[in-house]
Amino acid sequence: MAQSLHDESRNDVRLTMENPSIQLRHWKEDDAWALFKYASDPELGPLAGWPPHKSVEESLEVIRTIFNTESMWAIVWKASDEPIGCVGYLPSSASNLIIEADHAEVGYWIARPFWGKGICTEALKLVIDHCFNVKGFTTLWGCYFPDNPASGRVMEKCGFQDTGKEALCPNLKVGSEKAVKIMELKANSPTRLTCPTCLTSPIKNNHQ
Repeated sequence: MAQSLHDESRNDVRLTMENPSIQLRHWKEDDAWALFKYASDPELGPLAGWPPHKSVEESLEVIRTIFNTESMWAIVWKASDEPIGCVGYLPSSASNLIIEADHAEVGYWIARPFWGKGICTEALKLVIDHCFNVKGFTTLWGCYFPDNPASGRVMEKCGFQDTGKEALCPNLKVGSEKAVKIMELKANSPTRLTCPTCLTSPIKNNHQ
């Protein structure tokens, strides 16, 4: 494995990733307004298991707490240099699913104006490459609500396979009572799609 699977807060160096249209970078406090603008959409959050944001202050608190980890990235649309979504992974200790120590769970969302443009797929490809080639995970998992099939299609386009299984995710703030469909991608899967145009670079995190 390229590095330890349990070093999420080991040091202060974090990674940016990009392709020709998007950059994945870690969230900054200055992103609070952009996050609120999109995360306050009443239909967006519940599709991903969280409630709509009610204020810029709430968005700032999310950045300071939930998003303040090396495994979570803002999806920045290069044309506007603005965060328009979020993508990342949860190690087994934080996963909504019961998974092995060398597995992780991926998650993502994209703002409504950018739906249907393939942006989430491109962002997830970058994270998949990072999870397998840098972090050394052997299997990735993902889940989605049946009434949000577009999320499932994002994973399918990246090579995930439908396990045919469903589960409840009690850790979700919205939808914990609804079953989710479970998807799986193994590192050696022949269906896995790589991201040949992606670039990565380490940056120092200022913990703003």
